[in-house]
Amino acid sequence: MNMTHLHLISNHIPVLGVAFGLGLLAFALWRNSDELKKAALGVFLLTALLGIPAYLSGEPAEDTAKLLPGISKPLMEQHEDAAAVAFTGICVLGTASLASLIWLRRRAGIPGWFGPLMLAAGLVVSGLMVWTANLGGQIRHSEIRTDGSAPNSNAEHHE
Repeated sequence: MNMTHLHLISNHIPVLGVAFGLGLLAFALWRNSDELKKAALGVFLLTALLGIPAYLSGEPAEDTAKLLPGISKPLMEQHEDAAAVAFTGICVLGTASLASLIWLRRRAGIPGWFGPLMLAAGLVVSGLMVWTANLGGQIRHSEIRTDGSAPNSNAEHHE
């Protein structure tokens, strides 16, 4: 296994992990369960930690992928820029989750405003992750590109 393999395997974890954490947190808010809220914070923290290999393996994966035919270098750069923003977001979410879990060990309950705030932060980070993943997919999968560069696009189809 090389760094490209690691990137392709690990890049799904932040996208799915944040989405799972969001679902768990929404359920926790609906049920008004502090224990489930803490579990959701744990998911956000774990997802942030597991997102580190995905982010750090991106540059070596780029070095390999840019040598392949049919690769869109502009999309690769867009993906890299989006990944930096998304990684910053997930690091902030993970750090806030860790700080909250530490703080909650010394306190009895979770303030009412805290869950919705973390839900909103999670939604933003989830959007950043999906945006980044979509750009990453377009690098190699021209069939999902929206710029008309996909094979057999309407511009190329003759009847």
